[in-house]
Amino acid sequence: MGRFRTPSPAASKYITREGERRLREELEQLWRMERPKVTQAVAEAAAQGDRSENAEYTYGKRRLREIDRRVRFLRKRLDGMVVVDQPPADRNKVYFGAWVTVESADGARSQYRIVGPDEFDREPGYISMDSPLGRALLRRSLDEEVTVELPGGSRTVVIVEIDYPRGA
Repeated sequence: MGRFRTPSPAASKYITREGERRLREELEQLWRMERPKVTQAVAEAAAQGDRSENAEYTYGKRRLREIDRRVRFLRKRLDGMVVVDQPPADRNKVYFGAWVTVESADGARSQYRIVGPDEFDREPGYISMDSPLGRALLRRSLDEEVTVELPGGSRTVVIVEIDYPRGA
């Protein structure tokens, strides 16, 4: 078996103002604080002599590669991002940034916020617009029945509330 892996589909380029701020803070922290500390530690470890058996040097270099990889990813990702900070003209449909309350057939209600793929794991209730549920809810209206195809089978929910936070 070769090393070739099919590329993952491109993630959506939309992000909320808070999500962008968080990614920029992470980039700043990695580049301005963490990388200089690790670089200094690697230089000190290298000054000790034999690098082949120097664990501090080896792990420091590995950590530098991880930091550089993440910095490259964040810079490239942030360059192509579109910050969505205005609500849509039609607030009766589900679009990016909306809080959507759905009700399942058994009467259980769940609330989700449709966000970009870079921020869905930041808060409880956030789902990516690229997820099956996120894709199924987008552009749907209030009181509309939505069937979501999930790996475990299909699930039907009804949209009972759509809300857009202020400033988003």
